[in-house]
Amino acid sequence: MQPSIVYKIPSRLLNPASGYLTGYSHTLNPYAGCSFACSYCYVREMPIAKFRGDAWGTWVDVKQEAAEKLAAELVKAKRKGPVTIFMSSSTDPYQPIEYKERITRSLLEAMVHEQPEFLFLQTRSPLVTRDIDLLLQLRGHVRVSMTVETDLEPIRRAFTPAAPPIAARLLALHKLVQAGVDVQATIAPVLPCSGSFAARLRSIVDRVCIDDFFMGDGSLGKRTGRLGIQRIYKELQLGGWYSPDAYLQVLAQLREHFQKEQIYVSQAGFLP
Repeated sequence: MQPSIVYKIPSRLLNPASGYLTGYSHTLNPYAGCSFACSYCYVREMPIAKFRGDAWGTWVDVKQEAAEKLAAELVKAKRKGPVTIFMSSSTDPYQPIEYKERITRSLLEAMVHEQPEFLFLQTRSPLVTRDIDLLLQLRGHVRVSMTVETDLEPIRRAFTPAAPPIAARLLALHKLVQAGVDVQATIAPVLPCSGSFAARLRSIVDRVCIDDFFMGDGSLGKRTGRLGIQRIYKELQLGGWYSPDAYLQVLAQLREHFQKEQIYVSQAGFLP
């Protein structure tokens, strides 16, 4: 089902970072809403989703005149100190509507001309490879973090049926690495995976971050618990994976294939 699209002119693009993202000066969201509609997305429990009236994943707001506004805001913000940006905190900047609207690309173009101190670009979409040319112009000031929660496609389909396939994300990571873009593979939230997951990631990247619902949803797992995703684990007969300790078995895998300094746990992997 195609999401309903609304075009809006935002009052501002850069918002002060807080909470889990206090290491940043600002957050930046090219869109409001996200058609990937991941079952465990913490944004489902935030005001932007809860007070909308329509189900999360069924609507997307496109922020018009975004590049022009960002360019002006960057100039102003940089007068006050270093600008470090997390893009995006409540949407995926490369969700399907980006193919047509190209808002994220326009924002990157603005940042090439008025560079922030650091940009953390969080996505789960292979579309990010379209913008390698701009990412290379931001080299030294940008890191792309590609979400790869599992290496098992049936698990991906059970939890995030509208999100891109795992193989496509891994290929995108490979293309980014080959181009010389700074990247990390982000296992967040960690989902049931195979015993060769870490080895597969190590063949592509040299930096990885792991996080779960209990460390990363901002409420020790309570916010995620309200979403009812434990039902999916039970249906898959994988209830043991829904536990504060489940990530440790994947972390142990990572430690067999990565150096200590290449592995980041929870918030540390998302900081500038």
